[in-house]
Formats: sequence, structure tokens, C-alpha cells
Amino acid sequence: MMGINSTRKQKVHSLTGRITLRLLLDSFKSVKRNRGAAGIDKVSIKMFEANLVDNLRALCRDLKNGSFEPFPLRRAYVPKNEKELRPLGIPAVRDRVAQEALRRLLNPIFEPLFHDSSYGFRQGRNCHMAIRHALSLHHHGLRDIFDADIRAFFDNLPYPVIMKAVAAEVADGNILRLVQKFLRSGVMEHGVFKPTNIGTPQGGVISPLLANIVLNQLDWQLHERGYQFVRYADDFVVLCRSRAQAEGARHFVQQVLATLGLQLSVEKSRISTFRQGYSFLGFVLTSHSRRMRPKSLQKFKDKVRVLTIRHHNFEAQVVIEKLNRVLQGTSRYFATSFSTCRWLFQKLDSWIRMRLRCMKFKRKRATDNYKLRNRTFHKLGLFSMEQFCLQQQSATA
Repeated sequence: MMGINSTRKQKVHSLTGRITLRLLLDSFKSVKRNRGAAGIDKVSIKMFEANLVDNLRALCRDLKNGSFEPFPLRRAYVPKNEKELRPLGIPAVRDRVAQEALRRLLNPIFEPLFHDSSYGFRQGRNCHMAIRHALSLHHHGLRDIFDADIRAFFDNLPYPVIMKAVAAEVADGNILRLVQKFLRSGVMEHGVFKPTNIGTPQGGVISPLLANIVLNQLDWQLHERGYQFVRYADDFVVLCRSRAQAEGARHFVQQVLATLGLQLSVEKSRISTFRQGYSFLGFVLTSHSRRMRPKSLQKFKDKVRVLTIRHHNFEAQVVIEKLNRVLQGTSRYFATSFSTCRWLFQKLDSWIRMRLRCMKFKRKRATDNYKLRNRTFHKLGLFSMEQFCLQQQSATA
């Protein structure tokens, strides 16, 4: 079931014929824009580009005749929280180009089938739109929330479920084999090859699309049961009119996920109310505020701390330039027309100036405020999060 009340159409057969040098060139340009490290073959984007035409011709030939074999993924870890690391699988540049080409072939087939309440990794949609949708549903009286969390979604998604969902719309055997090859490419970790028998790699270009294809089945079944929801990839909330309805939603989601070989995280999934608040896409949303969630705030502060270590030299232009990139990125995401972050941003501005004074004077004293005044930081070009927030709110007023 990919779309409710949709007229059944024939499957798509002729995708392999659409693999062209132009498609691969556009795919490479997309991979280059997204940058990223080299894969297991140690070929960087710059190295691949040095012999681009020949590389793309060889890739085009291999993809079309079915001889393409992806390299194993290179394992890397990034912090998930204070205690856990999130495993990433980094494909080779050649494989990223092939995955992007495959994504461009499959996306037009599945995009029209996706539910309107799905916002993750879809062109013209973003996190802010998902949050605004949720706030709109709250405004219309849906005040009870089932805040769902799928246990290790990308790691536990079964291959047969993925392949069945793709094959429901695609009958090109070569394309289906390519999807399967990417899923089963394995991982190299500390020089040891580890086969992958389940899951879709976090870091793979095509993984977000495959996630949406599978979870679209959950979307439409929730729709048929009359539930209102907002989903961004594997992060979703079901918004209800009563706690009893929210309890029913939890039970129903558990049933649907079981058919997909997935489970809810009992520890992280919970039922709440809009008054109590809940976390969604980096925010804590409540009936009286829309602010940074503590985990997001902690990550931001950790980034600032790395750039403002006290015993490092205070090279004002260099430090502030690096710092501004972090401040601007965080401000652009959290300073929106619906957010209530002004006073938090004011405190963060003050905290950041304190850390810069500590770098300058190698100590922490209130009297140093008079030696390095706020206007000096303004002249040096330090980005003000509070001022940016005020500008955004005045622009949308």
C-alpha cells in the first residue's frame, strides 16, 4: 500500500535505459556539493574528478550491463549522545555517484505516492514545515501526543521489507539488483570485513529514500485509521484529541511496525500533552514555548567550548570567524517565526563573550567586562544570536 485510494498502475520496467553520462555527471555534481570523506578505496572527490569523464564512462558501462559491484562501506562513528556513538557507513565516491543516480531514477516514481504529512528528505520540505504542521494541528484541538521512537531504525530495517516495497513499483531487475547490492555491500572496520545482513547504512545517499519508501506504508495506514501525524524520516508524532486515542495510536503503531520487522523504543516513546511538552526535531514544543531542547543546547555549547578553550591564543579574527559559522548555523535553525528563543539567545551571547574574555585574559573575572566591552566584540564582527532572533521575528511580524 503506497497511496490511499490510488489507481493501480503498471510497474516501471525501463529504468536502466535512463542511466546516461548526463545523469551520472549531474549525480557527481550533487555528491561534490555535499562533500564528504573518501571511502574504503581512499579516492577523494578531487581525485575522482581529476579523471572524471573516464570514471563516469566506466561507471555508466558497469551500471548498465549489471557488472557493477560497490565497495564495502568505511565505518566511522559520530557522537549520538553523551554515552553512545552513532555508526556511519561511508561509501566510496564512485558508489556515492551511483547511489545518487539510482536515487534520481527512483525518486520521481515514489514521490507522488508519499503521504503529505511526511517531510523528511523530500524536495521543497524541511524540519520547520514539519513543526509548523504539528503546531497547526495543536491549534485545531489535538493536544495529546504519542511521541514515537523506532528502535535503531536504520540498523534494523530488514532487507526483504525494503526490497518488497521497492519492487511493488519497480520491475527493472537490474535496478532491483543494484539496490540489493548497496544494501549488502558490507562494512570495513579496523581492516576487517563485516557482512551486512540487515539495515540500510546511515551515510548512504539512497538510505533516506529507502526509509521513506518503507515508512510510507505506516503513513497511509495511520491515515486510513483517521490519525493525524507528522513524520520526518524515522522521527514522528501522532497528535490526538484524548489520551485514550493516543494510547490506541501507540498500540496501532506497534502492530504496523511489527509487520515491517521493526519495534518501538519503549524507553524513548511516550505519551504526553501539548501543555507538558515534547521533543521534536531539535525543539521542545509546548503550549507556551518552542525552544531548543536540552540535548540540542548541549551540542551547541560543546561546539563553542572546542573553539574557545582558555589556554589557546586569542587570535580574534580567526576565533570569531570560526565561531560565527557555528552561531549562524544554530541561529538560522532555531530563530524562526514560531520559536521563543530570544532570552535563551541573550544568555548564550553573554556566555560566549565570557568565554572569549577568558581566552584573552586567561582567567574568569567580572571586572574583565570593562577591559573588553561588548561594543568591542561588535566591532570585531562577533555574530549576535539575540539580534538575529529579533530580526527574524520583526521580518515575519
